[in-house]
Amino acid sequence: MTFAPLLMTFAFAALVAGALLGIPKLLAPRRLSPVKAEPFECGKDPIAVSEGRFAIKFSTVAIFFILIDIELVFVWPWAMLYRSLGWFGFAEMMVFLGILMLGFLYVWRKGGLEWE
Repeated sequence: MTFAPLLMTFAFAALVAGALLGIPKLLAPRRLSPVKAEPFECGKDPIAVSEGRFAIKFSTVAIFFILIDIELVFVWPWAMLYRSLGWFGFAEMMVFLGILMLGFLYVWRKGGLEWE
């Protein structure tokens, strides 16, 4: 049994990981201004008092986005093969979509779909 393909796979993965970590260090700007170095959090006003309440709406929108991504990842291959899967494949997909609907109902109940 030869380990050459496995070793080459790990070497290639290490090379890609090293490149993804090293190239930004080479290309990143060296001189940061105080404005560029200031930390920001998505959806949070950086000037507000830190003891203020964090709106849950941002989390529910993120959950909604993840649910749509999960649905597309699993529905697309099923749609390509739905005829060969038969009724069992159809029933399984309906169970899966039913479970996803519970997530959509959660987001709707928490007010994540209202844009006021």
